[in-house]
Amino acid sequence: MTDVVIVGAGPRAVMLVERLLARRTRDAHPPLRITLIDPFPPGGGRIWRHEQSALLKLNSMARDVTVFTDDSCLIAGPVRSGPSLIEWAERVRDGRLPDVSIDDPALADEVRELRGDGFPTRRLQSAYLDWFWRRTVAIAPPGVEVQWHQGSAEWVDDTAEGWEVALSDGTRLPADLVVYALGHTGRAPENTTLDVIATAAAAGFTYLEPSFTADADLSRLAPGADVIVRGMGLAAVDAVVLLTQGRGGRFSRTSAGHLVYTPSGAEPRLHLGSRRGVPYRSKVASQLQGDAPAREVLTPAAVAALLDRPGTVDFVDDVWPLIARELVWGHYRELFTGHPERVTTTWEAFRETLRQVDGDTDALRRAVREVVHDPLDRFDVPRLDRPLGDETFVDADAVHDRVRRHVADDLLLRTSQDHSASQALFLTILGAFLALADIPPERWSARSRAVDLPITWHAFFSYVASGPPAHRLEELLALADTGVVRFLGPDLSVRLDEQRGFVATTSRAPGEVVADALVDAWLPAAGAAASDNPALRELATRHGREVHVADDAYTGSLGRIEVDPDGRVIGRDGAAHATMFALGPFTAGPEAGAFTRPQSNALSLRHTDRVAEAVTAAASAVASARSAARVRVASR
Repeated sequence: MTDVVIVGAGPRAVMLVERLLARRTRDAHPPLRITLIDPFPPGGGRIWRHEQSALLKLNSMARDVTVFTDDSCLIAGPVRSGPSLIEWAERVRDGRLPDVSIDDPALADEVRELRGDGFPTRRLQSAYLDWFWRRTVAIAPPGVEVQWHQGSAEWVDDTAEGWEVALSDGTRLPADLVVYALGHTGRAPENTTLDVIATAAAAGFTYLEPSFTADADLSRLAPGADVIVRGMGLAAVDAVVLLTQGRGGRFSRTSAGHLVYTPSGAEPRLHLGSRRGVPYRSKVASQLQGDAPAREVLTPAAVAALLDRPGTVDFVDDVWPLIARELVWGHYRELFTGHPERVTTTWEAFRETLRQVDGDTDALRRAVREVVHDPLDRFDVPRLDRPLGDETFVDADAVHDRVRRHVADDLLLRTSQDHSASQALFLTILGAFLALADIPPERWSARSRAVDLPITWHAFFSYVASGPPAHRLEELLALADTGVVRFLGPDLSVRLDEQRGFVATTSRAPGEVVADALVDAWLPAAGAAASDNPALRELATRHGREVHVADDAYTGSLGRIEVDPDGRVIGRDGAAHATMFALGPFTAGPEAGAFTRPQSNALSLRHTDRVAEAVTAAASAVASARSAARVRVASR
């Protein structure tokens, strides 16, 4: 029996198990025992566990979520298709999945009402992932055992026979192969954060450091208290939900269809601000009605030309200009071909204009004003990225009102079929994200790998393409109308005054906001060696290493574990471990996420299948070596 121990049991771990078992349907393999280690049940793991607020939702539509391979996947392993989240829900409500029993009345109601363009709760996603886990185990082929050990891995020791995984409960599990599939982890507070925590606590103020919102102790924020929320992404939206609806407030609609909020009285007063000063762009509800998307700037030929050049590829200098121009082309292609009544020339003519302006934003704006009359139809990347530009305001009310108008405009752009260019923009930036995977990691400049790609580009992509459902922003407007939420604007600065509390200011308007509490509403930064997970810290400092990059212009660490293309952990000596693997967001491998959109040849599925191929080969090699050793002993 060959033992594979997987540290982690979230979506990526279970997807790996599915890929391992799928491969065993093709060829005969030696007996295999797979053990997943996680304190949370397999499938959902910690992030997607059932035990969290029923108010928290995915920011993906039900039709856009799957954990199964399909015929679009260019993979070496066999395709084993299955239902997307909405297809699973439809089968559950039709009684076609007898192995699914939902006892929670609210969850049962959600299954009955869910549609493909709806945004499911994380608890429903947890049920889907639990079914995926149970289905995967139930159809395991002969010769395979799959089990879950509830607990936390503390460290891994190498032994004469392979590995031994030590758990916090004292258990020691022998392993021939170890796979780290931990998903997202927290981060141990560092010096600056520790100082703020200690100083705030000593002065009687409250500071909530970056964390996963479902795990944050929001009970520390008192009803009626002023709370500064720094950050306006998904973590901030979740915090607002839990501090309003989660405390008994209610949304309802007037007879005219206007959303209003009725406070419970238990809410704090939330003051939201960030660098941009506006929330992430909402998810898009429209459908394309013009020409199909096509890469015309960041083309395969353009990428190949970059790779053919000597030296490194720099994201800011070489790639970002291509992405920015591609986004412009994607928006205007849909506007001109899908809504010719909204422009005064043809797409064929405007294509020539785009070629002439060639990334000159001022020239683009002048040309667009001549042929696109509605300002909401006009588009350029600086305005997308910083919608408030360099505007200044006379007072806090003016800032609040300006951000509110922006959110209302964004909702119109993202939900109206008349503005389906927003859908084209989404598909274009998604295509750009996938195109970057064609550039090998080692070809990027050091700063590109350490800063531009994982931080700047990832944040911009998330802001444009991975924001909240539109109804969350509509709720934000209703909260702003009620006074529960106030918008602080862009270029937010916060300092701690030990006498008064947290003080928020912006260079765009006079005045300040003073609050007893500050919430830093974003996810913990990457950093394997600084993770709050002991097994990951040990991996980074003992068995493996974080990737360090250096060139003439930049030196730094990625904060991610070095792996080879097949997921093998690179040891401290620079050699790949034959029987130790890692995949997920803590590695320097492909940034692929876990579950993904159906029919998209998803990078996550391709990479997971590739790692499964390598793990399968390593397991077979271990079994063969063990068999050969037994033969040698018997022949003596």
